[in-house]
Amino acid sequence: MSVLKFAAVFSQKTGLPPLDGHGEHRIFTASADATQHLPFATLVLGSSPSLLQLGDEADAGLYLVSERTMLNQPLSALGEDQLPGCVGIFPMIANPKIGPAAADNHWHQNHAPLALNVHLTMTHYYQLQVVHRFAGPDWNGLALCCCNSESDLRERFYGSDEGKRQIGEDIVKFADTKNSPRRVIATVQRG
Repeated sequence: MSVLKFAAVFSQKTGLPPLDGHGEHRIFTASADATQHLPFATLVLGSSPSLLQLGDEADAGLYLVSERTMLNQPLSALGEDQLPGCVGIFPMIANPKIGPAAADNHWHQNHAPLALNVHLTMTHYYQLQVVHRFAGPDWNGLALCCCNSESDLRERFYGSDEGKRQIGEDIVKFADTKNSPRRVIATVQRG
């Protein structure tokens, strides 16, 4: 099932505009103290059109995304006690050899089942397909790979060396690995 949402992306972890009145949303905040080297520091994901008002403040990007739940329940259905402990957010630029539509199809139909088999510590998995870019880098999607802890994500994300190899070989089929930004490790909370 897909749900349309707005993704407002910020370069800072603090000094965000007030988010009251923007409906229910999820706030993903980078766990790193220094974030200058990351593509963003905070991502706000929600379904309220009022999030469009954050356009000027969302200095790292503003997108309309289709949230696909690949593992567990939709983010909006999760209570505070059901939220994952750690989220790896992987921005993706489509492989230019196949284009955005074919890249998204491969990501959804082929990569997702492989990821579910290989990433054994993953507790939740969401694909945010970019439907429209209002501002920011020309990303085609963001993968939200969730684990119970940061150590699960950093040290036990791959079930085996063979699984790590398979994931790497598959990603280059649909993603531009040279231009896709680095992953952001974040925590998530309800807003």
